[in-house]
Amino acid sequence: MKIAFLFPGQGAQSLGMGKDLYDKFEEYRNVYKKVTDLTQVDVEKLTFEGEEETLNETKNTQIAVLTMSLAILAILEKHNIRADVSSGLSLGEYAALIYSKAISFEDGVKLVQKRGEYMQNYVPQGNWQMAAVLGEEDEKVCEICSKVKKGFVSAVNFNSPGQVVISGDEEGIKEFQTIAEQYGVRKIKLLKTSGPFHTEKLAESSKHFRNELEKVKFKDFETNVVRNIDGEVYSKSDDIKDILAKHIISPVKFSKGLEKMLDMGVDTFIEVGPRKNFIRICKKA
Repeated sequence: MKIAFLFPGQGAQSLGMGKDLYDKFEEYRNVYKKVTDLTQVDVEKLTFEGEEETLNETKNTQIAVLTMSLAILAILEKHNIRADVSSGLSLGEYAALIYSKAISFEDGVKLVQKRGEYMQNYVPQGNWQMAAVLGEEDEKVCEICSKVKKGFVSAVNFNSPGQVVISGDEEGIKEFQTIAEQYGVRKIKLLKTSGPFHTEKLAESSKHFRNELEKVKFKDFETNVVRNIDGEVYSKSDDIKDILAKHIISPVKFSKGLEKMLDMGVDTFIEVGPRKNFIRICKKA
């Protein structure tokens, strides 16, 4: 058996997520306490007792989802369940990097806190949206994006065959929906995100985050991590800081990463985070 851990990203969150695990496992609770101490954000209250609108703010979502993933990892490690390789969807890549020991728990959590703040605070003015386009080929989604003229829209998350996420402004998304109908697209689902993530619109966020990355020391990988930017395995020669800075403004090629893991002989995928986001993706890959 060859195991891969898959870590979800922003959009997977929901109020109360992980409360059953929090109540049951001490090691799970310990991770929440540790993250709260590091960030001065009461993650327990944010996730279990707060308002959904507050949880959905980028700076809060990223910390909350990462914390849940790391807390589940603590349970898996206690039961000696380990992965040969890991990957994460956007934000989830940081959980994978922490798991691989390429970055410390403390540095990883602090980086994600800054990442969320910058991705929220340096979003240009506008009504931004993201939406999942389901059941269509990548090429068709990209072609429809190219037809949008009145607003801004771009294909940004290639999650699996038949699942592409687009990002843009409200006008661009609406025009995309209109054109998509003419192409026979049947299902487009708006996501719980609030920025034009993984597009050039976040260039300012990327620049500020690059400065934070310079403060962190990365180490050798103890397990393989498949990166989002191109679906390949991180290597010793990679400039991880440059990759993670570009990550904010570059499309997520998660489906290529899944294909890579299958080529590596992975036969068991374990989702480490809220919801079952990857089951359908893995079956299609």
